[in-house]
Amino acid sequence: MNLTGIGVSPGVAQGRVIRIHHDDVELPLAEPAESDPQRAQAEIRAALDAVAAAMEHRAERVSDPEAKDVLSATAMIARDPALNDEIAHQLKNGKGRLSALAASMDHFAVLLASLGEYMAERVTDLRDVHRRAHARLLGNAEPGMPELSDPAIIIAEDLAPADTAALDPELVLGIVTELGGPTSHTAILAAQLSIPAVVRCEGILDADPATLGVDGSTGEVTVNPDAAQRADLEDKRDRRERLQAESEGPGRTKDGRHVELLANIGTIGDALVAAAGDVEGSGLFRSEFLYLGRHSAPTVEEQTESYREVFEAFGSRKVVVRTLDAGADKPLAFASLGPDVNPALGMRGLRLQREFPGLLETQLEAIARARDLTDVDVWVMAPMVATVAEIRWFADAARAAGLNTVGAMIEVPSSALRAERILEVADFASIGTNDLSQYLFAADRLQGRLGHLLDAWQPGLWQLVKHAADAGTRAGKPIGICGEAGGDPLLALVAVGAGISSLSMSLTKVGLVRASLAMHTLDQCRAMTDAVIASLTPEESRAAVLELADPDVAELLL
Repeated sequence: MNLTGIGVSPGVAQGRVIRIHHDDVELPLAEPAESDPQRAQAEIRAALDAVAAAMEHRAERVSDPEAKDVLSATAMIARDPALNDEIAHQLKNGKGRLSALAASMDHFAVLLASLGEYMAERVTDLRDVHRRAHARLLGNAEPGMPELSDPAIIIAEDLAPADTAALDPELVLGIVTELGGPTSHTAILAAQLSIPAVVRCEGILDADPATLGVDGSTGEVTVNPDAAQRADLEDKRDRRERLQAESEGPGRTKDGRHVELLANIGTIGDALVAAAGDVEGSGLFRSEFLYLGRHSAPTVEEQTESYREVFEAFGSRKVVVRTLDAGADKPLAFASLGPDVNPALGMRGLRLQREFPGLLETQLEAIARARDLTDVDVWVMAPMVATVAEIRWFADAARAAGLNTVGAMIEVPSSALRAERILEVADFASIGTNDLSQYLFAADRLQGRLGHLLDAWQPGLWQLVKHAADAGTRAGKPIGICGEAGGDPLLALVAVGAGISSLSMSLTKVGLVRASLAMHTLDQCRAMTDAVIASLTPEESRAAVLELADPDVAELLL
């Protein structure tokens, strides 16, 4: 039997299945009121602090930036003073400690849900913190991923972000979930860890498989594959790996159009791995890793040393630094303006930087200092640019710091529509397809039920991308893509056909994208872009590109 979901992390896997089920928290039927509410509150606080400390310890040990972000954000939920106040309120009203914790969690779950769908993922985090703190109050070990001794494919309704962040790619062969979306934490982390993954695979739990075959590119899941199906999966995996192994050097189309292939990074560890790979640099250095989980901003000296290590890894190659992109689901304790009614539409990215004088200037000074200590070609770009006035403010600050290659992230529809005017100020632009999709379709990227709107094959997305890329062509300035859509070997062709000059992605995706480009001419890519924009649905646009693609590439992805 075959099931189909959304492929969110490429690769082919097959093997035995481990089913993950998070039990609901069980409360006493009649828990008495606490005789000493203050002592009970202190014990609950200690349990939450222990949960937070464990998350922070795990965050320190992981190198993946997305995993670090997820773990740090979960720790901040556990330490939230407002949660502590609500617990005190519940205890004062006669609740026992377990019931007070549960009631407080329920209170904030309702509150987060009422803030809008962007916060749905935070409810998942909140429930995860609840399960862990509840276990500690009982003197039990925290729940979570089981200890794996042998490799297996994980299936679940969904995975808590903290669980996904802790996965061992040596033992987790693949992931299949019934819920989630293409830009959920599970999807992003699986891609970063190079674990084949499929989300929104309806029926996977009811199928109760003993073994699975998983294709993280196509979203196809084979339940209890027979010998012939296992052989087909192995053959597909081998052919993909062979195609990637034969691919090397700068990215080029079949007729010689150069397309920069770059790596997305977020930590020093990422930089060391990516710089050793066959890439022309980094098209997205997420600088948040220095800021998250801290109670004060990193100093110029701290930042300079960290940036120097990243830059040195790349030698004289290009590194594009995205300045601090915090807010929304990445809050900072030292730069908070209080809760937003809708964080996705609130004070995040460049907007937050403008609210805290010195925050951006300190970062730009550190970047310039680190550049002067190395040979790297440093570009800087601002996140969440919505107007020409915003990019002018950022460009003035960057150039005052001695950083002369200045760009804008295009992840808001207004910046895509006004790209020509933005490029009168900026030297380049980079399109973040995940956020651009979210704002274009008014669909929360963390809300799995809206995954169909966030499908990277949406024709409307590529019409907007082409509009921005055309502006770059007219201005003679480069436009890149740093969203993971650029790491899809078929969508990469569509991007090049739209006029995109560079693609930045997870390092593991570079080889297949390079091979795909080498098998198609620029005219073929342009025809694919036209076909996507002329389509009515994501399914229709993908089918049109497969029809135009080289048969060898199409066969590998079917």
